[in-house]
Amino acid sequence: MPVLPIVTYNNPVLREKTNVVNKDSDELQEMIDNMFETMYNANGVGLAAPQIGSKHRLFVIDADIMDEDREDAEIIGATAFINPEIEFIDEENVVDMEEGCLSLPELRDKVSRPVKIKVTYLNQDFEKQELIADYWLSRVIQHEFDHLNGVLFIDHLSKFRQRLVRKKLEAIDKGKLDAGYPVMSRS
Repeated sequence: MPVLPIVTYNNPVLREKTNVVNKDSDELQEMIDNMFETMYNANGVGLAAPQIGSKHRLFVIDADIMDEDREDAEIIGATAFINPEIEFIDEENVVDMEEGCLSLPELRDKVSRPVKIKVTYLNQDFEKQELIADYWLSRVIQHEFDHLNGVLFIDHLSKFRQRLVRKKLEAIDKGKLDAGYPVMSRS
């Protein structure tokens, strides 16, 4: 399975809404397998289709390592989320945590997100699933789900914080940062 280049900041595909996946196919399954390979190669815990230049409404995650110290953590392993929909269970209970993104190498900042969500999706076998997720698993799912709607984690930052990270964003845009994995800048 090939490792695909990850699209970086300012590539227009990262700002576009994705299209619903209507049917399973060998090509879709191959893309999902390649996304997992690409995510693992970049030491990521999630990767959305727009990050490899695709407009499919899907993402993959393997975030169990994030919650391995919690005895009550939901362990789901490597999972593909096709056509996911999120319902916020408790929008009042939000937590600030640091996030990063494979499309924004070397950039991290605190983002406020609801702690607990319910997500419905099709898995890699095209079977309908429902999952209640909290803490890190919830955060990773929300982060990747944002990508499907053209939203980056920096969009959740205050205007002040966005100004503070501007120089790093310019360096990413110009390809001046070594991500340590294959990337594709603005087309």
